[in-house]
Amino acid sequence: MKITTIDTFTLRIPTAKPIALDLPEHRLVVTRIRTDAGLDGLGYALVFGGAGSEAVDAYARRLATLLVGEDPTQVGRLWDKMYRTDRGIRKVGVAGYALSALDIGLWDVAGKAAGLPLAKLWGAVTDRVAAYGSGGWGSYSLDDLIGEAKRYTAMGCRYYKMKIHHADPLENRRRVEAVKKAVGDGVRLMVDVNQKLDVDGAIRQARALEDLDLVWYEEPTLADDPAGCAEVARAIKIPVATGENNYTRFEFRDLIERGAARYLMPDVCRANGFTETLRIGALAAAHQVAVSPHVVHELSVHVAAALPNAFLVEFIDWTPGDLFEGLPKCEGGAFRVPDRPGHGIALAPDAEKKYRLT
Repeated sequence: MKITTIDTFTLRIPTAKPIALDLPEHRLVVTRIRTDAGLDGLGYALVFGGAGSEAVDAYARRLATLLVGEDPTQVGRLWDKMYRTDRGIRKVGVAGYALSALDIGLWDVAGKAAGLPLAKLWGAVTDRVAAYGSGGWGSYSLDDLIGEAKRYTAMGCRYYKMKIHHADPLENRRRVEAVKKAVGDGVRLMVDVNQKLDVDGAIRQARALEDLDLVWYEEPTLADDPAGCAEVARAIKIPVATGENNYTRFEFRDLIERGAARYLMPDVCRANGFTETLRIGALAAAHQVAVSPHVVHELSVHVAAALPNAFLVEFIDWTPGDLFEGLPKCEGGAFRVPDRPGHGIALAPDAEKKYRLT
């Protein structure tokens, strides 16, 4: 089996309120891998808010030229070929997104060729993965925040994550307390700083929240500063989570060795695809560190189902109903791993026509 062509394009998808208050749109940089055996693979990278999607698309096209004529089931070799090309361009940021989109598409072909869903192809440890509801952006009103939290809990989610973006640590505490009261004792909360604080500010904010039984305190410092993140982790009582803006196993090795986080959050659409994310997960398992994949639950569920140290997948309910076919549903606070070969996701028949960015 050989790759014959790879189509690369971008979908622009408007978001609904309340997410639209912070992020009016998302973009998917899509790679469609076609083979001479009649098997196609769908890959994509979710670009939050759309920023930089043009650059991701351009570099995905560059990497795609390396794959035409190759056997798509030799995913590891092709990943290495993409990763090691253009040595002056590290496979982080834009390049990491681009490689991810192609790696995801290759694994989709490989799963279809094997007749297995990816979780089983990798050696699944479960067929059902628990999720946490996620959102709570800084521009939400308190009513928006509580309404979203209750919507996730109505789906059975026992965890909810919200942002803490206000300049006043006590205002952030007030918002967390309001949500905690609204959802009740059966739901635990996480909070997300989103890299908006320095070390001292992150410690000060965490100490204002330490008595609220939070699951984790996310991205307290810049993703470029693992030493700062580790300093925060040592100084506070809430477990730290980070990793959505780290891209390679080498970056995650640094986080682990510094003791910077108890929960690592690789994103399969950023961290160089399924191939590298699985390596990150195995590395974390060797150090008794939990992995909670970042967003794209429809893809992440396969990774989580194949890792013994997976904790939860992140569920952001933003996807319009006419974008995907095969999107798993949250039932009882968890996702059943799809039993279709590959990752099990396809674009809906008219999605490309409706959402394609021209």
